Amino acid sequence: MMNSVAPAPAALPAYPRYPTIIHALARAAELKPAAPGIACEARELSYEAYARVVAALAHEFGRLGLAHERIAFMMSNGLEACVGLLAGMAASAQVSPLNPNYTEPELEPLLRDVEPRLLVCDAGSSAKARALAQRLGIAHVIKLGAAGISIDALLAMPQRALPLPREDDLSALFFTGGTTGIPKGANHTHQSLMAYCYGIVALWPFPLDDERILNVAPLFHIWGFCFTLVMPVYIRAFMDIMPAYKPALVLDEFQKRKITVFAGGPAALYLGLRANENFPKTDFSSLKICLSGGAPCPEELLRSWEKDTGCVLLEGWGMSEGAPINSNPLHGVRKIGSVGVVPPNTEVQVVDLDTGETVMPVGERGEIRVRGAQFTKGYRNRPEENARAIRNGWFYTGDIGYYDADGYLFLVDRKKEMIIVGGYNVYPREIDELLFKHPAILEAATVGVADTFSGEAVKSFVVLRPGASLTVDELQDYCRKSLVKYKVPTRVEFVDALPRSGVGKINKLELKKRG
Repeated sequence: MMNSVAPAPAALPAYPRYPTIIHALARAAELKPAAPGIACEARELSYEAYARVVAALAHEFGRLGLAHERIAFMMSNGLEACVGLLAGMAASAQVSPLNPNYTEPELEPLLRDVEPRLLVCDAGSSAKARALAQRLGIAHVIKLGAAGISIDALLAMPQRALPLPREDDLSALFFTGGTTGIPKGANHTHQSLMAYCYGIVALWPFPLDDERILNVAPLFHIWGFCFTLVMPVYIRAFMDIMPAYKPALVLDEFQKRKITVFAGGPAALYLGLRANENFPKTDFSSLKICLSGGAPCPEELLRSWEKDTGCVLLEGWGMSEGAPINSNPLHGVRKIGSVGVVPPNTEVQVVDLDTGETVMPVGERGEIRVRGAQFTKGYRNRPEENARAIRNGWFYTGDIGYYDADGYLFLVDRKKEMIIVGGYNVYPREIDELLFKHPAILEAATVGVADTFSGEAVKSFVVLRPGASLTVDELQDYCRKSLVKYKVPTRVEFVDALPRSGVGKINKLELKKRG
């Protein structure tokens, strides 16, 4: 294990407190009107313009009577998506960003759960959005960007005051999953998003009015959402969001924009940058900190990244239900293999697996439970899941870990069967159910197996019906019609029978051992 120690600065910033991130945006526009607020490719908005277009769109949403209603978003990364999500929250609505690359069969159950009054899309997802809205009876569909409401159109509208929601209003709904593999929407309030900011700066104390942040994570992911919309506005940083992760363009952006903080993501993203031919030629001198989460980073990557770039790569831990939980601190002891220490005003305990009540001694493994203002108060439309996951104010994560003697937390396993592919959650049951529908397949079982690039890979074990034939390519083509790319099994093994337990259940632990 490699530990390192970084000294603390002479003085830390006095961080402000806001009821909501919309209040923080209003304050940034007041204090730094001409300063660059956000950019995407060649387009850039000052903080004054940023607040102005958010206010204009929030008033357009307000005309539809969306206060305390839900707005679903199907949009790729871009200025319009950022403005739209902030405008929805400013209009006192709860926003739910969904993966625009999902197929209609994947999106339909999520939209049924959200029950939005408005569906916001971009040109790329417009046809899919209108088809779903018509089928599900969604009252309104609005397109932002090309052939819709543009940034220029919003800037041309009469200037309006930025509406300010209440801190205890619901702000966002992020979809996650559980042991059943059924997606669940985790409710967040404005207060929980602000608690996220306070937890982040406690362990990663960014200066105010100074940072230049680059993010490639999608806005439908809690990390991309919080580190594009929430955190940069809170510290009045310049935010550079890229439409998609393309290693050569990311490396070029480091130099062109003089990026100081790379929000990053899972290990696969950094491995992709290192593998690009431009990596050795890139000037990383402006970078101060790179961040990782969503999946563990190999020790070799952590070592080599800092050696080759001169910039520390810090791992943190969070989830759709709340973040941050733990992070390796920017200043102080950093431990490779650990997710770090607990931020202030957050409790994290390791408890026994049977009752979930006995706190385990140092070094002994158990389920991790957490408590803090940044966590969801519950899942939407899931009373049984709420009763299971949230008990006496504690959220039970389903992750297994232990503390060392220095108070650093280590994750060692998951109770859930969820697979994490490059930071994205993949639920085996969803894939199995799709495979069961194929006429040539008798039964199937999907597990996650170790993968040096993406952390885990999706592998399906398949039993064919007598006399049936099916190739790996044919199976993958079948899956691509209903599943986003990262859910499609990259490894397939045809077997005569699946291993079973004494009570007849498929033994997935045995399948994982086979790899």
